[in-house]
Amino acid sequence: MTTAKPAAFLDRDGVLNVDRDYVHRIDQLTWIDGAAEAIKLLNDAGYLVIVVTNQSGVARGLYDEAAIGTLHAHMRDYLAARGARIDAFYYCPHHPQGKIERFAITCACRKPGTGMLEQAAADWPIDRARSFMIGDKDIDVAAAETFGIRGAKFDSATDSLPALVKRLLASG
Repeated sequence: MTTAKPAAFLDRDGVLNVDRDYVHRIDQLTWIDGAAEAIKLLNDAGYLVIVVTNQSGVARGLYDEAAIGTLHAHMRDYLAARGARIDAFYYCPHHPQGKIERFAITCACRKPGTGMLEQAAADWPIDRARSFMIGDKDIDVAAAETFGIRGAKFDSATDSLPALVKRLLASG
């Protein structure tokens, strides 16, 4: 039997990288200061690090799912070179006003829905009582609360991601 571990769920755009509407190429990626350090702190504390990100650009026809996979692979490589690790990426490609018919739906995975969190809990042995989510929008915090974990709102203009992670780890 696998022992459950706490998970740190992280939004991507605005938490790990600068949110520049519809980031989907490596040349558009600018890391938030301290992102790799924050992830390493979580790794060292024994947390699963799971990214959950709304990616409506797929439904809007701005990029495809392969672009997301390429960007996430690049992010993993960048972090690995710095001794940090993201255990899993989950994304929602849907948006009800999308142009691509198969993605133009209302779904349970688009935050503030909990579908991505639920899928992660099905895929990984997660200790919800010790888990939390960091996001830059109210919908991230709402998804965390509905899922039954702590939610923390992050603002890269006023807070340090490593400092926020340290506070969350210290508060149990």
